Amino acid sequence: MGHGHDHGLASATGRHRWRLAVAFALIASYFVVELVYGLVSGSLALLSDAGHMAADVVTLAAALVATRIATRPDATGRRTYGSYRAEVFASALAVLMMLGVAAYITVQAIGRVGTHAEVETGPMLVVGAIGLAVNVAALLLLRPGAAESLNVKGAYLEVVADTAGSVGVIAAGWLVATTGAPVWDTAVALAIGAFVVVRALMLGRQVLAVLGQHAPEGMSADAVAGDLAAIDGVADVHDLHLWTLTSGMPVATAHLVAHERADTHAVLDHARDLLRRRHGVAHATLQIEPADHRGCDELDW
Repeated sequence: MGHGHDHGLASATGRHRWRLAVAFALIASYFVVELVYGLVSGSLALLSDAGHMAADVVTLAAALVATRIATRPDATGRRTYGSYRAEVFASALAVLMMLGVAAYITVQAIGRVGTHAEVETGPMLVVGAIGLAVNVAALLLLRPGAAESLNVKGAYLEVVADTAGSVGVIAAGWLVATTGAPVWDTAVALAIGAFVVVRALMLGRQVLAVLGQHAPEGMSADAVAGDLAAIDGVADVHDLHLWTLTSGMPVATAHLVAHERADTHAVLDHARDLLRRRHGVAHATLQIEPADHRGCDELDW
């Protein structure tokens, strides 16, 4: 049985952990400011963006916690795959938070229909401008690490969305101040809420795919099996399973039936290298079986 191990993702994230920490401090601080001023000003646009920021704070915190947990040795002996899935569970929590925020904003917006809500545009414009500056700073901070680490890339994309939300808050404040119609605040809030729902559903689908142990996105089981079967000395491939341990960490297991006179060491090395280079699978568990072996191919899952 052969194992391919690679901790490149963990080390890449570890190298940029300080970027995540600084970005977390910036975003979390601004979230508190935006939430307070959203309540004070009565702006749904600020409150909806604050809810969006809350989900991002959770996402950044999850990335930080995941990098810390992933490096801890397992003292129980039961977590044979480590604790990499902490990131996935935190992402599921973020999805629930985002959907909750969107539902709250929708209810509040419906409640404002037919009423003349008072919206203070001054705090909206000031806080929106501060938020835009904070988000741009976080973008510049995370961008260098986004190319190396999927954890950092995910945080980077979250901040990109925050930047769009800040622009929306500024636009809502300007429109209300210019026209005197508070309906613009409600309209922008609903637009931000819809944007949050779309992102939540997209993230939720990715979370379910990981927890459901689907094949990694963009990876075909038939293509992988065909590549393994084409290796010199391999007669058949069965019990091939592909799944994702956590974002950016695809895993594979497979049984390779070798020809009678095949060099099994060479087959194992070739298969491991093929999975790593062509399919990005750094951790593969491969079992080499003689051609006359029976039993394993009877499994149907």
